[in-house]
Amino acid sequence: MLCQRQVAISARSFSTSACLQRHVSHIGSLRINYPSAVTLTPTSTDITISGPLGATTLPLRPYMKIVFPRESCMTLHVDDAEVLEQRQMWGTTRTLIYNSIIGVSEGFTVPLHLVGVGYRAVLEDDPRREITKSNGQRLNLKIGYTHSVYVPIPPHIKCTVPFPTKIVLFCTDKQRLGQFAAEIRNKRKPEPYKGKGIFIGNETIKIKKSKRK
Repeated sequence: MLCQRQVAISARSFSTSACLQRHVSHIGSLRINYPSAVTLTPTSTDITISGPLGATTLPLRPYMKIVFPRESCMTLHVDDAEVLEQRQMWGTTRTLIYNSIIGVSEGFTVPLHLVGVGYRAVLEDDPRREITKSNGQRLNLKIGYTHSVYVPIPPHIKCTVPFPTKIVLFCTDKQRLGQFAAEIRNKRKPEPYKGKGIFIGNETIKIKKSKRK
């Protein structure tokens, strides 16, 4: 009876070192299905993604390989997933490719909301377009200062102002769109006491109680 118990205990393993599992990037290993209007052209050093809204090129590391298992479907592979750098760049590159496919086929849209008494935005012609290198337009922001704040619109950004307190930005590049939205937000960051400021999308802020003596 004692021998059987010892055998059962020895057969039970509480250590994971005995059974090594291959590291896999859960994001990088996912397949990407893309519309027929989008064309992917990979080379040994980069991949070009073309669509109805434009084209973009992303660099590829030497250890990355792109496979097309079927039409309008691609997968990204690396030489050795056990290497930390390859595993990290695997998921990052896959995300960049996916975002580029969405960008050249549909584009990205970000709304900004102006919250505050008297806050408003106006889209107007930029008289200093040659200096600011804008697309010919700029935002005229009234956001609580004694002066207007002017923000030139970059050539790669499309901007509309459907309401005086709402700005809508459109771009095929998600990263550049986010950077420009953050630039506008920095002109009047949301403050936690009265809840005033420029908010991106569904952004909220926790209101604090003001200190009173």
